[in-house]
Amino acid sequence: MVKIVKIKLHSEIKSKLRKLQIDNLDKVKKNKHFSVGALIKSKNKYLIINRNLYPAGYAGIAGHVMKNEYSLKALHREVKEETGLDITKSKLLFHEIIKGNECRTGFHLHEWKLYKCECKGKVKLCKREVKSIKYLTKEQINKLYKERKLEPVWEHWFKKLFNY
Repeated sequence: MVKIVKIKLHSEIKSKLRKLQIDNLDKVKKNKHFSVGALIKSKNKYLIINRNLYPAGYAGIAGHVMKNEYSLKALHREVKEETGLDITKSKLLFHEIIKGNECRTGFHLHEWKLYKCECKGKVKLCKREVKSIKYLTKEQINKLYKERKLEPVWEHWFKKLFNY
């Protein structure tokens, strides 16, 4: 059975970033979206973006699974779209249902799969979705965590990964 976790949206990172309308291509079951995330590490640093779309905050690479799409296909698509990288290897780290994870289309319930990924290629910024992209150390991510600048769902993931 998939673990269900509830998170809170921090007022510090609420922003005026625009929300989008529901995308008819997204996989939806009742009131739940399906999401994938990629934890990409290189030389003891993790690839982090500063989002240009709602929800605001720093985050790993992630996105919604589309209709008729498997999680791994969505993972490869999202990583390529947001970073220009190609996944060479992936391993499922966590599979949870997250309540309170408000997305750009207003859904608050997501079934998440977070993968550890190895990639090849050169990082390329996707200006539509990302303000900035860079590799950060665990200490730099911890600083963002303490300052409450991480997107809430990624605060949850890094708390689990780094035992905050």
